[in-house]
Amino acid sequence: MGGGTVTSPQGFHAGATSAGIRKKAELSLDLGILFSEAPCAVAGVLTTSRIKSAPVMLCQERLARGQGMAIVANSGCANAYTGKQGLADACEMAKAAAFALGIDADDVFVASTGVTGKPLPLDIIKDGIRKIALSPDGGHEMARAIMTTDTVPKETAVNVRKDSVTFTIGGIAKGSGMIHPDMATMLAFLTTDAAVEPLFLRGALKRAADVSFNMVSVDGDTSPSDTVLLMANGLAKNEPISERSAIADIFERALTEVCVYLTKAIARDGEGATRLIEVKVEGAATVVDARLAARTIAGSSLVKAAVYGGDPNWGRIVAAAARSGAKIIESSLDLNIGKIGVLRSGNTLAFREADVAEVFKGSEVLVRLNLNLGTGSATAWGCDLTPEYVNINSQYMT
Repeated sequence: MGGGTVTSPQGFHAGATSAGIRKKAELSLDLGILFSEAPCAVAGVLTTSRIKSAPVMLCQERLARGQGMAIVANSGCANAYTGKQGLADACEMAKAAAFALGIDADDVFVASTGVTGKPLPLDIIKDGIRKIALSPDGGHEMARAIMTTDTVPKETAVNVRKDSVTFTIGGIAKGSGMIHPDMATMLAFLTTDAAVEPLFLRGALKRAADVSFNMVSVDGDTSPSDTVLLMANGLAKNEPISERSAIADIFERALTEVCVYLTKAIARDGEGATRLIEVKVEGAATVVDARLAARTIAGSSLVKAAVYGGDPNWGRIVAAAARSGAKIIESSLDLNIGKIGVLRSGNTLAFREADVAEVFKGSEVLVRLNLNLGTGSATAWGCDLTPEYVNINSQYMT
């Protein structure tokens, strides 16, 4: 994985331009359009923040229809906390993209990311939209256009062949800060040329998001702009996939694979991060408990700081699990850090702290905790907490 992009499925085109929204980097791409030649079934998962950005509110309305043909997205300005004017501006942004594409404005979804509390520079955006040239390879540009503090674009695609059915699922994402498992934790645009029944599409995306985008934490904060959209245009000409289809599980596994890849890319590129942390919790009383424990460990500032410093303070992992709300019994705990056994049945094993420190200094840190209380399991992803994170977020607007 990792070679494809959001325009890898047939019939999808994208493009981007440097509109000048991002004042610090005038030559950076900051406005893009993703377009499907054919009408799409569209599913989405949006932020659970009580105050949502104007683009999220617009997407919420349009997801009720469950169809669309395009997404227009910008970085540099989130159009959040902007009141009625913000919603009017989001609608105008959609109309401008629709006019350029020759489609109905209701078929255009909008996403914005960047500084909150600032009005959308609508004139700049309208002018930029007119300059965007779409192409089947434009997904790479689109991935760059939605970046804010990201250091690398995040994109991938998978091809699926089963009997006489062939389809592709592609995706891009942005996310580096304000990342926490409260759905959706980022911008992510997913596409497929498979024909998929809308009800199954919504369910498959929700389940895939629950084990991927909803299991990543960089800093414990959730954005008002978090948006995940999945578009299916049916150009693979397969029989529409439903829950009863023979290839339903294959489609959902492929979708989940794309989502997990993007999730890990986001965690690895967390603001100031130097290490990816993967937390696997097994043997929980329930899946809900497993997710609670895994997310709490991955999101713990103390765990993150220990990993950054190579400090073998493994008790912080147990402490995070103990406060997660999951059922936990000390005498049942097994803990491994990398390949090093630390606890068995709640008892400390003989190991060298220097070896744990060495694991923490690696580019990827694997933590495995078995609660030995049931069959629930879950995996969460995070990153270390570094001085550079503070530096980035103390100068975000300056």
